[in-house]
Amino acid sequence: MRRFYLITFIGVLWFGSFVASAMAEQTAQDLSARALEECQKGRIAKDRDVRMGHFERAEAIAEQAIEADKNYAEAHFSLFCTLGEQMRIDGEPTMGAIFGYNRMMDELNRTLELDPKHIDALSSKGTLLVKLPGIMGGDAEKGVEILREVIKREPMAINARLVIAESIADRGEQEEALTLATTALKIAKDQNRQDLIPEAEETLANLRNGTGQH
Repeated sequence: MRRFYLITFIGVLWFGSFVASAMAEQTAQDLSARALEECQKGRIAKDRDVRMGHFERAEAIAEQAIEADKNYAEAHFSLFCTLGEQMRIDGEPTMGAIFGYNRMMDELNRTLELDPKHIDALSSKGTLLVKLPGIMGGDAEKGVEILREVIKREPMAINARLVIAESIADRGEQEEALTLATTALKIAKDQNRQDLIPEAEETLANLRNGTGQH
């Protein structure tokens, strides 16, 4: 009888631990989704203060998600998202934003450490490699390679196409660059991506004018 009670007690403890873990994971999922939603609202907003308000709320929620489950990749990615948007709210980040940059990269790298196939994190990694100078770890060739793999795995990828288009246009591959940018704009419009349509239109216009984006 004692053995029966002991086994039952152990079973209850195990089940309670399992339920608590599942609840923590669900909470992290919910919080991560909310943080990414705030980040998206910030991208669309026009007023700077409104945008920053969304990004700051996203940061706070993302930190709660990580606290709920530090091994949940999406939680770290949601924090990376808002940190990156805050860094470039007044334009591309400057060399002086080292602390913010390091923190942002830590979250991106942690996301990929936990989930090497995280498509949005891979797209972000590729984008950063293309856009950052070599002194900050940039590697355009490697970045383009990652972004092409992203498109293979996610045919509706928009940002990956735009970044590749800008990069290869710089080295004279105008025809493919135009094709990529045109497709990106079509997808953005089909999906009503108000955060990406203006960027896609600008990129395509620059490519058609032969100015590119540097």
